[in-house]
Amino acid sequence: MSSVNRLPGLPDSTIVAKGYAHPERLVSTAWLDAHRANPALRLLECNEDVLLYDVEHIPGAQKLDWHVDLNDQVERDYIERAGFEALLRRLGIDDSTTVVFYGDKNNWWATYAFWVFRLYGFDNMVVLDGGRAKWIAEDRETTTERPRYAASTYVARARDDLSIRAFLEDTTTHMLAARPLVDVRSPQEYTGETLHMPDYPQEGTLRGGHIPGARSMPWARAAEGDGTFKGAAALRALYEGELGLAPTDSVVTYCRIGERSSHTWFVLTYLLGFANVRNYDGSWTEWGNVVRAPIRKGEQP
Repeated sequence: MSSVNRLPGLPDSTIVAKGYAHPERLVSTAWLDAHRANPALRLLECNEDVLLYDVEHIPGAQKLDWHVDLNDQVERDYIERAGFEALLRRLGIDDSTTVVFYGDKNNWWATYAFWVFRLYGFDNMVVLDGGRAKWIAEDRETTTERPRYAASTYVARARDDLSIRAFLEDTTTHMLAARPLVDVRSPQEYTGETLHMPDYPQEGTLRGGHIPGARSMPWARAAEGDGTFKGAAALRALYEGELGLAPTDSVVTYCRIGERSSHTWFVLTYLLGFANVRNYDGSWTEWGNVVRAPIRKGEQP
């Protein structure tokens, strides 16, 4: 039995009704409101806008700053094993505590944090369906108080960069083998018209376009208007129907820096039950700057 299933009321019946392969990986706002005082829970808010936490947050939630807490401050990579261990000890987390991730922008940074935790084999965690926006829209309790928890004695596992992460060479091999690549950026980024989403600075790469063979499926199409994930049938219509993917396929997802594609990785892995999905976190910031990397512009893969 997964550790998350040991909590009362899991899997959440509201989530089960949506037909997912792994409903235990999501919780509803109603479930969290009823169980957030459970001492076995740790809530982590991870936002694109790192200032939002200080404005208001769910009582008991701690701030996870993706810039500082998850990323190495010199090398473009994630924190090393010792850093991850120190982070979880500071947050009062060990394998016996269930982490609930949530955040802004349809949870894209929450799923990014979830993915980074999985690199270290941490598995006792769920995502709040609808994230920060849904909690606030429902007028549920918020606070500005920062909680304090006793430090844990968590011992981190070695990081596994093979099973759920793709590097440049892996992605190149995947492309040459004509295996499924899913570009989750906006349509304008995919065609090469822009280098970033609308209303963002157009910077970060020297060339626009997409990896040859990659199919476009913007990440946000997996979400409803309230930020919750679409039901399994609607998700299958997108990824299996429109893209022609099968749960047995080896799939690589990518975006600009790996955060939006972690959202799609989560959808394919946990909501649809795909067995072999890797996130190329170097994404277009790396590919679009590599000398002689093949690039395709326009709407055709």
